[in-house]
Amino acid sequence: MLKGKDGAFFISDWLRNRNTVEFLGIWESVNNPNFNYGEYAIIKSEAGLNSYKISVKEWVAKTNAIGITARAGWYGGTYAHKDIAFEFGSAISAEFNLYFIKEFQRLKEDENDRLNQSWNLQRTLAKVNYTIHIDAIKEQLIPKLLPHQKTKVYASEAYMLNVALFGRTAADYRRENPKEKGNLRDQATLEQLVVLSNMESIMQY
Repeated sequence: MLKGKDGAFFISDWLRNRNTVEFLGIWESVNNPNFNYGEYAIIKSEAGLNSYKISVKEWVAKTNAIGITARAGWYGGTYAHKDIAFEFGSAISAEFNLYFIKEFQRLKEDENDRLNQSWNLQRTLAKVNYTIHIDAIKEQLIPKLLPHQKTKVYASEAYMLNVALFGRTAADYRRENPKEKGNLRDQATLEQLVVLSNMESIMQY
């Protein structure tokens, strides 16, 4: 992939990016039960700094990562799981990233045509952002609360977003539309879903 890129670029340049480190950390947390979260936290705190630099071998040695590896010898090189390879390609080539997005949408639309299902990119993005939003609450807010307060946090965050955007809660919607399928957000317009996605991204910080 690097041979096809114009200009000098190294995998170590990609690894020093904070977004890359976060992506790799999420991938490992999903796929690797032996992932070293302590070392990952240290690397994540230093990622993006001018003085920060790490190789694939160092990343693997420190975190017990399995998604990417570097091998020496005749058949040596850097190898990665296809998920990570796609992320790498998107990072080093805007053209690759664009075609990747278009292909994803084409395949999704084709799948739903065959399954006779409806699909909406903005609704998918809103759901993904909400998952990230929940993780942010768990990491940043939950540890600071007392046990009896924790059960109310997630509901309160979703409640606030619904009221801010739709002017009513999910419970209000269910009372007003008892026969409708799905929830309040499933009935949102494209514009509302874009706003919701942006609101969830902002609230992560």
